[in-house]
Amino acid sequence: MTTVTPLPTRAPVTGAPARFRDLLAAEWIKLWSLRSTRWTLPLVFLFVVGVSVNASLADHRNWPMYPDGRREMFHRYGPVRDAFPEAGYLLLMLAATTVGALTLVGEYQSGLIRTTFAAVPARRSVVAAKAAVLTAVMLVLGLVTAATSFWVSQAILSGRDAGWSVGEPGVARAVLASALLVPVCALLGMGLGAVIRHAAGTVVAATSVLVLLPLVVDSDRYRWIAEVRHALPVAAWQRLIEVHPDIINPDPFPATVTGSWLTFAAWSLAATAVAVTLTHRRDP
Repeated sequence: MTTVTPLPTRAPVTGAPARFRDLLAAEWIKLWSLRSTRWTLPLVFLFVVGVSVNASLADHRNWPMYPDGRREMFHRYGPVRDAFPEAGYLLLMLAATTVGALTLVGEYQSGLIRTTFAAVPARRSVVAAKAAVLTAVMLVLGLVTAATSFWVSQAILSGRDAGWSVGEPGVARAVLASALLVPVCALLGMGLGAVIRHAAGTVVAATSVLVLLPLVVDSDRYRWIAEVRHALPVAAWQRLIEVHPDIINPDPFPATVTGSWLTFAAWSLAATAVAVTLTHRRDP
């Protein structure tokens, strides 16, 4: 009788878990491999600076025709409005939101998310790395855009002795708030992307939160409506860039600077928490 010798069993091969810095490197590559990132961010930067330059040149050109009263008013609020025009920053916010959404939605729609989670089962670590890379890139974009817009606009206005320096009261806060608004919107886009998982739907939802909702709750008759508006990212940014908020359209229920900073922090943390939680619990 022939005895069969069993083949030796091989222990399963287990690799070391991925380090967080490796996840950061992977997410960096993924972010810059998106065509939208390579093209959108530079174009949006040029657009925002261009809008700021156009506004500053218009005031510089029309300055001799301004009456003394308007010049005095301009000295108190005009330079910051030219440096951070709402038209340019609305586009910047929507672009940042779209890029933030695509960092997560793009992987879901392409199916790459399954490969990512197969390689790194720690889903929360993956999303945390996405949020960290996204925040860093968008913060740099926000800082460069805000600093450039402010410097160029004030250089133009200085020809009429109407420009401000960054040392003026409230100006540094306005520059910092304009820079931080970009990563806040990007994280908002990532959080909405985790909920909706569809690029177009996420963009529509982000537009509603950033553009439409502030218009709906824009009222000075009821305090509770004013409080709802103060809790929105755009309203918080508008308060932070206002050096003299009581000059134009005084608000009977004004937002506070501290509350506006807390609004930025709350939206960023809430959006990141939603993205981490839903990605961890829902199937890809």
